[in-house]
Amino acid sequence: MTVNEYAFTGKTVLVTGGGSGIGRAIAEAFLDNGANVAISGRRRDKLEAVLQGRPEERALAIEADVTDDASAKAMVDAVVERFGALDVLVNNAAAYFNGPFDAMTLDAWEAIRSTNIDGFVHVVRHCVGPLEKSGGNVVVVGSVSGLRGDWGQAAYNATKAAIMNFVQSLALDYGPRGVRFNAVAPALTITDLTKDIEDDEKALAAAVNRIALGRPGRPADIAPAVLFLASDDAAYVTGAWLAVDGGTS
Repeated sequence: MTVNEYAFTGKTVLVTGGGSGIGRAIAEAFLDNGANVAISGRRRDKLEAVLQGRPEERALAIEADVTDDASAKAMVDAVVERFGALDVLVNNAAAYFNGPFDAMTLDAWEAIRSTNIDGFVHVVRHCVGPLEKSGGNVVVVGSVSGLRGDWGQAAYNATKAAIMNFVQSLALDYGPRGVRFNAVAPALTITDLTKDIEDDEKALAAAVNRIALGRPGRPADIAPAVLFLASDDAAYVTGAWLAVDGGTS
């Protein structure tokens, strides 16, 4: 099944961290499938680049900082005000840290925790009301790193594990209220955050050695899985982690 076989006409989707990488690919896929799409991030120039040439009536760029609860609320309010509803939240905004635990400063930990965990909490708490009204759903961009340990990624893995467990718990809490929660779990995917690995031949070879398909992922590999989980085809799927990892796990 290709991405283009899903129909989201009339549905409204919010993609956090939609200005680049996986978030951009997801936003573009939803736009290609007829959805109204709002993307958020800290840099308006990146957001506007994603939406350039798209129908203005179906696209919205919102400068927002998900680490700030008031900013997250204003973002969600802006989406509902513009489009009248919210049907899908794609929680994609994330921070990354790679290196020895004893080399990580408390500022670095604060940055990754406040984005990956607190940001998730801020956004979801303001989205669940509109999603309950629309019978909508949440798709989280998690990671296979949230399923087990990894060398040099203790902080990142811990935060991804937290939100992937949030997904299962919230699926239980909100299932009776008609809101589904699911996650995709990519492995190494080449984006702005991980481009240094692609440029390091030795590091890339070591990473690819753990991937059954023999290559790193690309953002376009992740988007179709997100669309499936957000679609009516997944109406009986909630609390699930879908590995999109080339066989890494």
